Amino acid sequence: MDEVLLRSLTPGVLAVLVRRGADFAAAEDAVQDALVEAVRVWPADPPRDAKGWLVTVAWRRFLDATRADASRRRREDLVDQEPAPGRAPVVDDTLQLYFLCAHPSLTPSSAVALTLRAVGGLTTRQIARAYLVPEATMAQRISRAKRTVSGVRFEQPGDAATVLRVLYLVFNEGYSGDVDLAAEAIRLTRQLAARLDHPEVAGLLALMLLHHARRAARTAPDGSLVPLAEQDRGRWDTGMIAEGVAVLQAALARDRLGEFQAQAAIAALHADAPAAEETDWPQIVEWYDELARLTDSPVVRLNRAVAVGEADGPRAGLAALAALDASLPRRAAVAAYLHERDGDLATAARLYAEAARQAPNLAERDHLTRRAARLNARLNARLKDLRSD
Repeated sequence: MDEVLLRSLTPGVLAVLVRRGADFAAAEDAVQDALVEAVRVWPADPPRDAKGWLVTVAWRRFLDATRADASRRRREDLVDQEPAPGRAPVVDDTLQLYFLCAHPSLTPSSAVALTLRAVGGLTTRQIARAYLVPEATMAQRISRAKRTVSGVRFEQPGDAATVLRVLYLVFNEGYSGDVDLAAEAIRLTRQLAARLDHPEVAGLLALMLLHHARRAARTAPDGSLVPLAEQDRGRWDTGMIAEGVAVLQAALARDRLGEFQAQAAIAALHADAPAAEETDWPQIVEWYDELARLTDSPVVRLNRAVAVGEADGPRAGLAALAALDASLPRRAAVAAYLHERDGDLATAARLYAEAARQAPNLAERDHLTRRAARLNARLNARLKDLRSD
């Protein structure tokens, strides 16, 4: 059984049913039934036209479900509309599914789950494991999402910005459970880039590739986080970096700058440096200025403060940081780093400990706790030396 083939065909089959007038939620259920049947039948009797086979079986499953509905007239209309057997038409509606699944009426978490299910071809169990939630919880989330978009006309989906944001959210989930969501996001974004000629889609793909290229170096053998400056750059995937840079250059050449292209440009500058001390920080600051202009995001300004600290010194970075809200997530961690670089170890240790208490995940909390402990050990050693003198 070719699981990759099944997953690649799923969105197209679903699109055919929806285009014929099927309700999205019912169509999605019918497609899942057809996939189960394919797993049972294909190993012994593979079809000549895999997509046509899935469309036929899914449509019949949909009609069977419709016949159980109270509306007899609607049921009879659908039966009359069943097309004659034959090869499925070569129409690719996958792009429409992206937009439908990322409809603005959905919450981000629901849009991500629905995209993974309908376009990515993942099962509810796989998605639940990836998000470390019970399967029943994820099933309810997906069901609510399907009900929400069921009344949306197929030709009136959401906008491109929402689709890209959903894919970016999928990518940021990284890896957990038995599904590599970062790799899945790259796969989906490649599909979207092949169907939608837009520089921001290319920018997002480039950003994902450049970040994912560093994945092997991000953690130590014990699972602890390794900061960018301390990573073994020999473990970075140079082929993926080269692809990301090429995709980015082609997007930037179109002179329609967007936030994902700007983020990718920053990632490319990091990837281009043979060593951390050779990073072109002044140019990175310039790109952060562009990104801040595009988004006016406090998170962007927080990252810019780090870049300023590297380019112009830690006190310049602290001055840039002073303008930001003290409650901004990870602000304490940035302040700790800049104070450490400025030689104020006591303040840095206190801020690292504060940042650890606010950390959004265990790996980050442990990393910050270790940084605080390391500085406190240095301070204690200094105090001991002073007393011995």
